[in-house]
Amino acid sequence: MLIVFSGLPGTGKTTIASELARQTGAVYLRIDAIEQTLRNSAVLARDVGRSGYEVANALALGNLQIGNSVIVDCVNPVAESRNAWSQTAASAGVELVNIEVRCSDLTEHQRRVETRSSDIAGLNPPTWQSVVNHDYQAWDNAPLTIDTARMTQAQAVTMIISTIS
Repeated sequence: MLIVFSGLPGTGKTTIASELARQTGAVYLRIDAIEQTLRNSAVLARDVGRSGYEVANALALGNLQIGNSVIVDCVNPVAESRNAWSQTAASAGVELVNIEVRCSDLTEHQRRVETRSSDIAGLNPPTWQSVVNHDYQAWDNAPLTIDTARMTQAQAVTMIISTIS
């Protein structure tokens, strides 16, 4: 199974996705870590663009093909990246579960973004203004939606496990 977490920074994706991976034993891929590693390596002449997503899709496909479930933690803001995950799942012959994480309480969301410290050395946390200005397209097909203003991490993980089981 390929489980893709999507949503703006500061909504709680990483907290929920990493806990779900811990509880299920799935491979965990975080786009932020891949992109920052690409930036730090300075091998690209310009911004990483979609390179992080392409690397993650290749890693996901390889793991799915050997029977591992994969959880991906990413913003996944546009149809192009969402379609790529669909293609990866189809190529591996596995089910794709899209999960969008939101925080409907804007004050809480802003607080999280502004007080968030990076959990992986070298990652630069976003600013609230960058989150507000982020290009995030509406979904064509509604994913499973988690609102972290209305449920705890534990409740979200329990709900996801019951949904995918």
